[in-house]
Amino acid sequence: MSLATFLRQGWTALVLMLVLAATASAQRDRDDDGQYQILQARYGTAQHHVDVTQQLKQLARQDRRFKLVNDVFGVDPDPGRRKTLRIFARGRDGQQRTFEYEEYSQVDGSQFTGWGRGDWGHGGWSGGWGDSPSGGGRPHGRDDDGDYQILQANYGTSRKHIDVTQRLKELARRDRSFRMGNDTFGADPDPGRTKMLRIYTRGKDGRNRTFEYKEGSLVDGAQFTGWGRGDWGQGGWGGGWGGGRDDGDEPQAGGMRLRIISARYGYGSNTVDVSDRLRELVRRNRLELRVDNSLAGSDPAPGRRKTLTLTYAQQGGDVRQVKVNERDMLRVP
Repeated sequence: MSLATFLRQGWTALVLMLVLAATASAQRDRDDDGQYQILQARYGTAQHHVDVTQQLKQLARQDRRFKLVNDVFGVDPDPGRRKTLRIFARGRDGQQRTFEYEEYSQVDGSQFTGWGRGDWGHGGWSGGWGDSPSGGGRPHGRDDDGDYQILQANYGTSRKHIDVTQRLKELARRDRSFRMGNDTFGADPDPGRTKMLRIYTRGKDGRNRTFEYKEGSLVDGAQFTGWGRGDWGQGGWGGGWGGGRDDGDEPQAGGMRLRIISARYGYGSNTVDVSDRLRELVRRNRLELRVDNSLAGSDPAPGRRKTLTLTYAQQGGDVRQVKVNERDMLRVP
């Protein structure tokens, strides 16, 4: 082989390698080019939280997805309480948005600009855990526009309850989510009984809907219009506690009025809401059924034995909760 031929072939190989490297780099950039630029990340609760921006960068460079647990960040900022990862970001339209991930959930960085490169987190956020940089409450972006307008909120039981609309406004302005109980509202309207928070709303289609949260559960306002602004609760609800003018829409069973408060099916944090499905079955007088994936229409936790957690009440009775394992029979009294 002549020297000229050798040099020509070597030059061709070098050019090909450079083209392939440039193509791969461009492809990585496109794959790593999300819609939101991360400003800061914090992990913990509203009371105790830490800045984990740098730790999150290291995780992002290793993998696009990871499971959120204390070991990931090497710290437990509030022992004994369920923690949240908050990622504060800015969209391409300049609007700020907060992304929240509960402990044990999966974090996927595909929506963030420069995720895998760690090309983010250079400041630009000074709002702490719940406030925006301007001090006007939590970020008011498109994420504050849910599908339901809050009309009123009551807390208690069917026989004894109080209006907590104004208190709920105060909580919403401070934080997107909170764990609800007597201390939250400063009152126990029915001592000795399990209480509920009922949020009465109107959807964009004009239909009313009631959201229920059992005492001790987490309340997240993401689905409500103007949640963080407190731009709601100006009246428009006259249905009392029951959800209708005379509670005539409650499912009935065996001559007794049966109310399905909530029902979730799955394993651990991988559960789905099957309340409407059970309400439909009650209306058909199917009060005995086998618990399986047909309730959810899918398998929320493949390879795991799942559980149905049902909270219900009969007319004039206490709120009750039962748990039924997959493949076992559910028998509603």
